[in-house]
Amino acid sequence: MNSAKLIQRFMTCYSRRRCLSYSMLHQKKQFCTKPDNKLMTQLQSKINFSGPITVAEYMKEALTHATEGYYIHSDVFGVAGDFITSPEISQMFGELIAIWFVNEWMMIGAPENVQLVEMGPGRGTMADDMLRAFSKFPELSKALSVHLVEVSVTLSRLQEEKLSATPDQPAPSSKEGELHYKSCLSKYGPCVYWYRDIKDVPAGCNMFVAHEFFDALPIHKFQKTEHGWREVLVDIDPETENKLRFVLARGDTPASKLALKLCDGDDREHVEVCPQAALVMNYLASCIQEHGGCALIADYGHHGDKQDTFRGFKDHALHEVLENPGCADLTSDVDFSYLKQHTDGKVKAYGPVTQSLFLQNLGIAYRLKILYDKADESGKADLLSAFKLLTYPEEMGERFKFLALLNNACQHNPVGFEPLPEDQPAQPTSEPT
Repeated sequence: MNSAKLIQRFMTCYSRRRCLSYSMLHQKKQFCTKPDNKLMTQLQSKINFSGPITVAEYMKEALTHATEGYYIHSDVFGVAGDFITSPEISQMFGELIAIWFVNEWMMIGAPENVQLVEMGPGRGTMADDMLRAFSKFPELSKALSVHLVEVSVTLSRLQEEKLSATPDQPAPSSKEGELHYKSCLSKYGPCVYWYRDIKDVPAGCNMFVAHEFFDALPIHKFQKTEHGWREVLVDIDPETENKLRFVLARGDTPASKLALKLCDGDDREHVEVCPQAALVMNYLASCIQEHGGCALIADYGHHGDKQDTFRGFKDHALHEVLENPGCADLTSDVDFSYLKQHTDGKVKAYGPVTQSLFLQNLGIAYRLKILYDKADESGKADLLSAFKLLTYPEEMGERFKFLALLNNACQHNPVGFEPLPEDQPAQPTSEPT
C-alpha cells in the first residue's frame, strides 16, 4: 500500500473532535509567585561557594531540580498551564504523526516487535492520539510496545491516567532486567513502560519520536569578544537582593574550549551549544544503525544561523529567564544543523522541513474536512482555529520544523519531506471545501 492510499484509508476510518480555539490560548491566569523561592536560595548558596555557574547548569536546575524544578512539580501544559503544544491544539497532529510511523513500519517490512519511544511525552496527549490511530492497524498494534522517557513524577502520573486501561495495574515485563520505573496496559492494547533515561529503554527496533524535547535541553551560551569567545555565566547581582545576572567568564572554561572548535569561522556574535543534544542524537543514530527503526524530531529551530534565543515562558507570555527560577519554562531554539552533524553519518537524515509542509504532505487538509463535516458550528470554528495555528506561516507553520532519521539500508524517502505538489497551494485555505 503506497503512502497516499495509507493516509486516505486512515483519514476516513473514524472521526473524533478535540481541539482548542485560537482565542482560548490568550486567556490569562494569575502568575505563579514564590515569595520564598527555595531554588533561588540554593543557587545563590552554590554561587557564593564556588563562583558563577554555566547557563546549562542554571537551566538544568530550574527545569529538573528534584523538588523545585519547573517540570517536576506541576502540570505546565495547555491553556491552564504556561504554554501550548501542537498535540494539545488538535487531535489531527498526533494522528498524522502516527500515520508517518505506520508508513515507516510498513516500509521496513512490518517487523513483529517494534517499540515506540517518546522522549518528553508531556501529558501523554500525543501518545494517546497515536495509539488510537495505531489501533486501526491491528497488525502494528499487536507488534507494538510504548516506552516513555519521563523524569517528572507529576507528568508520568498524568500520562498514566490518560493512557491506562487499568490504573495501578502494571503491565507484564517482556524482557528480563528491564529498567522501567512503572508500566501499564494501555486502553488500546499495547503495553506502556516509563523510564528516566533514554539509555534505559531496551534495545530493539525502536521508532523514536521527540516533540519539543530538544528545546528544553540545557545550553551553554558564548559571546564573541575582543579576547575571543567567552562563556556567558550566571552570577548573583550585587546591587539587588535576591536577583541573578549574566556575566562573562574572565578566561577559558571547559565548555568554551569546545566552543572554540565549533565556532571556528562562525561570523555570529553569540552562539548557543547543547552538548546533551549531541549525545542524544549520537545515541539515536547508533540505535537505528544497529537495530533498525527510525526517528522523527519536531521542534522550533534554525539552521545554525540564529544567535541569542534563550528565553522563558510564563502564562503564554515571555518571562525573564533569571527571575524566580523553577517557576517558568526555559527554552532555546534548536540548531538542526548541529543535530544532523552529530549523527556522524550513522543514519540518513532528512529535513528539516517546516511543520506546515510536513502536515500538508501527510494530509491534514483532508483530515480537517472529515472532522469539519461532522462537527457542529462551534466545533467547526475550533477546527479552523487549530488548523490555522498548526499550519499558517505566521503561527506554528514555519517556525516549527521536522527532521527524520532512517537506517542507511533504507531505500525509500520518508513521507512528509517531499515538496508540495504543484497543484497544491503552499498557503492553506481558510475553510475546507
